[in-house]
Amino acid sequence: MRLSKFILLATLFLFLFSCGTNYTPTYKNATVSWYGKPFHGRTTANGEKYNMHKLTAAHKKLPFGTKVLLINPENNKKVIVRINDRGPFVAGREFDLSKKAFSKLAPNQRGILKVRYKILK
Repeated sequence: MRLSKFILLATLFLFLFSCGTNYTPTYKNATVSWYGKPFHGRTTANGEKYNMHKLTAAHKKLPFGTKVLLINPENNKKVIVRINDRGPFVAGREFDLSKKAFSKLAPNQRGILKVRYKILK
């Protein structure tokens, strides 16, 4: 009887504390690149057509449809992208952004960019 009461109380305790948490995801650092015209109109890994004018990104493992907030710490510009493709396939890079998403973070810049990011619910 005592063991069942203990289990009940422990379960209730865990439930109450897990419901009341105010978890804020932490930001992580990443290096991102972009892809554009040569891929525009091609089929992405999730089956939709790549559109370099939309706010999308490629990631190796995140589920399709995941939304990610990216911030350029140099100018504090932000963008939210939706994962719809796989990549990048270059060591050290976390995301490949659509041309539009990259330009929101770093207008007039080419190549790669250091950002902070967090996965949104």
